[in-house]
Formats: sequence, C-alpha cells, structure tokens
Amino acid sequence: MTGLRVIRILRTMKYEWDVEKAIENRCKHHIDFADAVGVLEDPRRIEEIDDRFDYGEERTCVIGMSNDRILFVVTTMRGNATSRIISARRATRHEQDRYYAGDGDAW
Repeated sequence: MTGLRVIRILRTMKYEWDVEKAIENRCKHHIDFADAVGVLEDPRRIEEIDDRFDYGEERTCVIGMSNDRILFVVTTMRGNATSRIISARRATRHEQDRYYAGDGDAW
C-alpha cells in the first residue's frame, strides 16, 4: 500500500493522509485519522505552529474534540485547501484542561 493516500473533503477543506502512517498511528495511539478530521473541523479547537524542530514544512498542533474525545492532532498544509494529517492521539490532561478553558495562549 505504499504511496496510497486517503482524501476526505468537508466544507471547503480537503484532508489527506498516508494509509500506512494511519495504520501505524491507529496501532500506537488507537486513534483513526478519520476521527482527527473532526478535531480540525471543531470551531473551538486550539491551534499552534510547531516550531520546535525544522521539519522542512510548517506543522500545526491542534487540540479539539471529535466523537466526544479531546484529541491532539498534527497537520501540515498542502497548498491552500488541503490539510495533511501527520499524527493523532488522545490529548493529555493538561491539553484537555486547556481545551475546556479555551486557553490558546498557555501552550
């Protein structure tokens, strides 16, 4: 399945991910990338650019809710209208607290 990717379109944004990476992520974190799309569509989500390392691309960390769970998702943009999901996991207690407080500044 190398090189395959999945694309889902909601509203005007497209979401894509590598199928093999999604399988690895599901095995490691028990989170499906399809559930991560809900986080990216959450109007209350908290976003911050991840500049800890030089990834060769701009990455965004997002905390949001999907299917009654608070998740932490990492994405990067491909063009203006496609968001590529890199990873997704359950949010830590601290990240959940930030989400419920609506605290985007205490990253």
